[in-house]
Amino acid sequence: MDRISLEGMVFSGRHGVRAAERKEPQEFKVDVKVDADLVAPGRSDRVEETVDYRQIYAIAKAVIEGESAKLIEALAQRIAEQVLGLDRVAAVSVRIAKRPQSMRPIDAAAVKIKRTRA
Repeated sequence: MDRISLEGMVFSGRHGVRAAERKEPQEFKVDVKVDADLVAPGRSDRVEETVDYRQIYAIAKAVIEGESAKLIEALAQRIAEQVLGLDRVAAVSVRIAKRPQSMRPIDAAAVKIKRTRA
C-alpha cells in the first residue's frame, strides 16, 4: 500500500476540556497520512485517479475550525471518518497536537489514531 502525507497543517480552533480552552482560539497542528493504491495515478498523472490532497486539507480545516470538542481524540476521529469516506482511501492516520496554556512549558499534547476502511 502506498501513502500520501499532509504534515504540519496548522489551524485555529476552540477545543479543550476546560471552558477557558474553548474561550479563545488556539493553534492545532494536524498531520494526516492516507494509505491508498497509487499505481494508476502514478502512470496516468491524473488527479482524478488519486486521493485529492485538497480534499484532505479541507476536511482537516473544517473539523478544527468547526464545532468545538472537549477532546482532541474526538477531533481526530471526525477527521478520520471523513477522510475514510473519500474514494480510494484504504486507511488513515491522524495526529493532532496542541500546546495547552495550563501545561506550559510543553512542546505538545498530542493524539494519533489510525482507522481502516471496514
